[in-house]
Amino acid sequence: MINMCVDLFKNKEIRNRILFTLAVLFVYRLGAAIVVPMVDNTKVMAAITDDSLFAMMNTLGGGALEKFSIFSLGVSPYITASIIVQLMAMDVIPALTEMAKSGATGRMQMDKVTRYLAVVLAYVQAFTLTYGFDKSYGLVPGADFAKYLYIATLLTAGSMFAMWLGDQITIKGIGNGISMLIFTGIVANLPAQFMQTFQTMVDTSNSQSLFSGVLSFGAYVLVYVLIMILVIFMETAVRKIPIQYTSSSVKRSGQDMTFLPLKINSAGVIPVIFASSIMMAPITVMSFMKQTETTAAIANFLSFNKPTGLCIYILLIIFCTFFYSNLQVDPEKIAENLNKSGVYIPGVRPGKETEEYVRKILNRITVLGCAFLVFIAALPHVLTMFTTLPSSISVGGTGMIIVVGVGLETMRQLKGQLTTRSYRGFVDRR
Repeated sequence: MINMCVDLFKNKEIRNRILFTLAVLFVYRLGAAIVVPMVDNTKVMAAITDDSLFAMMNTLGGGALEKFSIFSLGVSPYITASIIVQLMAMDVIPALTEMAKSGATGRMQMDKVTRYLAVVLAYVQAFTLTYGFDKSYGLVPGADFAKYLYIATLLTAGSMFAMWLGDQITIKGIGNGISMLIFTGIVANLPAQFMQTFQTMVDTSNSQSLFSGVLSFGAYVLVYVLIMILVIFMETAVRKIPIQYTSSSVKRSGQDMTFLPLKINSAGVIPVIFASSIMMAPITVMSFMKQTETTAAIANFLSFNKPTGLCIYILLIIFCTFFYSNLQVDPEKIAENLNKSGVYIPGVRPGKETEEYVRKILNRITVLGCAFLVFIAALPHVLTMFTTLPSSISVGGTGMIIVVGVGLETMRQLKGQLTTRSYRGFVDRR
């Protein structure tokens, strides 16, 4: 690992990309500390403490929401827009379906549509967030409609600028720009999270409870590390389907066998984000309504801190996991590509039987991936319900999956770039 880091910084091109990425991330973190004008951001802390959904949004944004900074929305509108466009491209909107089948040109057109939709979603989300916080907690002193529009415009501009920063990392940096911004926000919040956990568990003023508090904090850190190891294992786990080329008459076995890998968690973290967005939609709509006993009861019913809301959240994750897994891994397209390439699965006929076989394997491994996502996503809320830990410092959660996934993918990309530069240098020397 150390040798790899040394080799990365020895290569001039890769070193420049890493330094450029660090500079862009510094700008992003600097913007996350700039508070939007005309707001009393101390009132937001009440919402972060009371509502575990806002606590999760704050964690994903690296604490930008609790400061109510210009980057409070982060890149979440772009992620939501990407999911919507992908879903609409599945034979729902013919124009988008045609773009999806048009190669690189179609992907560029879809990306343009996604960005326009992200602007609309960002403005709607910014306006509703500002209005909801103000009505519930008095966020904007002397609020009126013009102030709401002004603050929403600033938040939307901040979100679009964050998206542009992510694009610069993708083009001129080490890649995965949007994911790197989310990764940075979560990692930047970890020291404050561990410090808050230590202060909550360890009472330094009482020598009798000091030892038990330190043990509790040690157990917390141990569980955190074990869950991170579990996430790494699940993110790298694959189900290998053996394949054989029709042009080869030699039967292979063991290490010589060629495999078609299917990830256990092929849906990634998208189902959790999508389920959270669906849960947040009715709460956002009710923020525009007059607060009555009915709206309060519905909000309480959908709260993640209540068994009913948590069960709905889990069911949504299960549905979205199976749906998005079959969207990401299309068995029909896999069977078609294998047939065109002259590849078959031993013991399975090409065509329809191959499609059914791949779909059966995919559904089986998705059960494990779904159970993993449910466990990681529900763990912080379960701990909040049955322990004294606040939701902002609970272990597990969406943030850990993102951090591990982005970290592994970034290391793979850097290793690939280093290998490419090494081969190029070897050829040039010859």
